Amino acid sequence: MTKLLEIKDLTISAKELVLVENLNLSLKSGETLAIVGESGSGKSLSSLAIMGLLAKNLKTHGSILFSGEEILQKSESEYLGIRGKLISMIFQEPMTALNPSMKCGPQVEEILRLHLKLSAKEAKLETLALFEKVKLPRPEKIMNSYPHQISGGQKQRVMIAMAIACKPKLLIADEPTTALDVTVQSEILALLKDLQNEYGMGLIFISHDLGVVKDIADEVLVMFKGKQMEFGKALEVFENPKNDYTRGLLACRPTAETNYKRLPLVADFLEGKGLNFEKTTEADKKQKGLSNLKNTPLLEIRDLRRWYQSETSFFTKSKTFVQAVDDISFSIYPGETLGLVGESGCGKTTLGKILSGLEKPDKGEVFYKGMDISSINKSQWRELHKEIQIIFQDPFSSLNPRITVGDAIAEVLKIHKKAIAKDCKIKAEVLLEKVGLEASHYHRFPHEFSGGQRQRIGIARALALEPSFIVCDESVSALDVSVQAQIINLLNDLKDDFGFTYLFISHDLSVVKYISDRIIVMKNGKIVESQLADDLYYSPKEDYTRKLISSISN
Repeated sequence: MTKLLEIKDLTISAKELVLVENLNLSLKSGETLAIVGESGSGKSLSSLAIMGLLAKNLKTHGSILFSGEEILQKSESEYLGIRGKLISMIFQEPMTALNPSMKCGPQVEEILRLHLKLSAKEAKLETLALFEKVKLPRPEKIMNSYPHQISGGQKQRVMIAMAIACKPKLLIADEPTTALDVTVQSEILALLKDLQNEYGMGLIFISHDLGVVKDIADEVLVMFKGKQMEFGKALEVFENPKNDYTRGLLACRPTAETNYKRLPLVADFLEGKGLNFEKTTEADKKQKGLSNLKNTPLLEIRDLRRWYQSETSFFTKSKTFVQAVDDISFSIYPGETLGLVGESGCGKTTLGKILSGLEKPDKGEVFYKGMDISSINKSQWRELHKEIQIIFQDPFSSLNPRITVGDAIAEVLKIHKKAIAKDCKIKAEVLLEKVGLEASHYHRFPHEFSGGQRQRIGIARALALEPSFIVCDESVSALDVSVQAQIINLLNDLKDDFGFTYLFISHDLSVVKYISDRIIVMKNGKIVESQLADDLYYSPKEDYTRKLISSISN
């Protein structure tokens, strides 16, 4: 195999700030290079340099050789014959990468007509074939659908079809599986590998999760703060990492075998602490889980149902329903963390919204401390929100961008009269410090924080009312594994300090197994299995649970 791509001493800077420093790598045709690291490490920036898509205010030095030809200094007009045809990219967020005002089919057809000079009819037929190749269900319907009308996994497949339309020599996949269900993630990874084998493409797979790339990569490049930490064969990097930062990334991601009482952090390794962490045994974890079940339930859910009417045409008289939550019953016990897993659309978030008062059920009962709360009014829920809170998946969209984060927390205290006006600011500052931020952050706005910091702010706001029960709705799903470990440790610390009870909703079974005492598995609105965390993972009773477990990359 010849060298398809070679980067030598690539440096990217903005005025005096160096964003990527002396990057060196090479990739052969048919091979997969994984670039891993946290947000801000320079992964995506390096890939944009290869694509010729860097912002004009950024300066570059060094060399990028593609098929032996220097491409770093090519003009935009010269790049038009390369980008999309010889080098393609699958962007991290398909919803923002796809044109929301165009149907999915025409977006792919446009590329085929531009680069391959196909007629409109030929482009349409080729697009249909591409949609079938990437295993999209009902490809004809999706061709005539807008991006918002299809699921996240389907949008990602449309992006892949667009990227491979011209059979490129190099495909760059930037976080193509972030925030996808484990089963969809496994399917996307298998699809990329099949397409690579068919076309002989070189593949650059960008991710912050070393576990995801373990089975797909031939070589791994680890980046941190714009610098190259480690580069080598994937097996060597995983089995014998030479850099402390790489060791930290590997250690902080929960797997089926993780048994630390607190997850290791990257900072622990950078500070030379190594793996001297206290562990817990399966017997201790099981005993703790069983002891919770001896208490009176904090919440009892009986025959709960929430159905939504699906789209119907003008000519259709009969109504069809999506059974988001379909006659389910279970209990949540004081002091436990109950994990809730399942694929997108199984009803996890709908259930979380019902239990936190954001939606009303169509049928059934929810008892909180013996009181039926399923049909209480808004004023009663306002009072109950002092005890029941929710931490949302996306902290940025759940925070008001126009007010400071301190005021967002203080506002909760004022509305619920948990403190007199002059003390609200002081209490908000204390809460910020409790979640690992600084009191001085009070006057900053949400956009001035990283994703992990915003999630801490969301937790601080939920803590303001000193609740008993907290719904964590995919609250660590889109975070870097290193930040995810910090948030999981924080949630466990707060549980120990305040005796919280959690419903922890996630599609990541490894994380759920680590943090939960018990796990409930949902499918199509129904509970298919419920066991203690370790029992469910090692002795699943249902085929669907086995499928979820087999999809996990360890």
